[in-house]
Amino acid sequence: MKLITISREFGSGGRELGKRLSDMLGFDYYDREIITAIAQAEGKAEAYVEKALESHVWQQTPLTYRRSFAGGGGLLQAERAGLLMAQKRVIDGIAKAGRDCIIIGRDADILLAGERPFRIFVCADMEDKVRRCMERAPEGENLSRRAIEQNIRRIDRARAESREMISGSKWGKGGSYDLTVNTGGWGLKALAPAVAEFAVRWFAHVRR
Repeated sequence: MKLITISREFGSGGRELGKRLSDMLGFDYYDREIITAIAQAEGKAEAYVEKALESHVWQQTPLTYRRSFAGGGGLLQAERAGLLMAQKRVIDGIAKAGRDCIIIGRDADILLAGERPFRIFVCADMEDKVRRCMERAPEGENLSRRAIEQNIRRIDRARAESREMISGSKWGKGGSYDLTVNTGGWGLKALAPAVAEFAVRWFAHVRR
């Protein structure tokens, strides 16, 4: 099995890059499908699962996979911990299927470290991220630039906290990934073939 994981800053285009790589390489693609699987397994609404997993309010009380859940935390923390464990089960199930695939976010690079995935981190400067968010905003959504920047920082902070909770490692730190891609100034249609070629060469190298 060849496995690619994509961690990304919000608005950097990591999701679109992953879909293009999936189409070019013929890999299965997992993104919102993971949320759907968790919601079905836990009997909860997808919107609730997504919000709970992306929230950072839980961080007010420390809670990690590496420590006991006993001794505090409350309902919010316990609920989120349960959803994170369900997420881990879903991601483990994807790996056990043994098919070449790309997984977007969800700390899959940490959870599936034993599978030796090709780990990509996608970033961009704030100007490019805001522009991309504005271009892809749903019809009728008219957020100000300031509001978009606040959303980007909030979501990225939650992603960093989730990684810290699971592994104690720093989100976005260069040494944690095999390739860091800055999408600023690039069209993803033009960038994807270069990343796909790098991935093919990477898999050939590590499996020699």
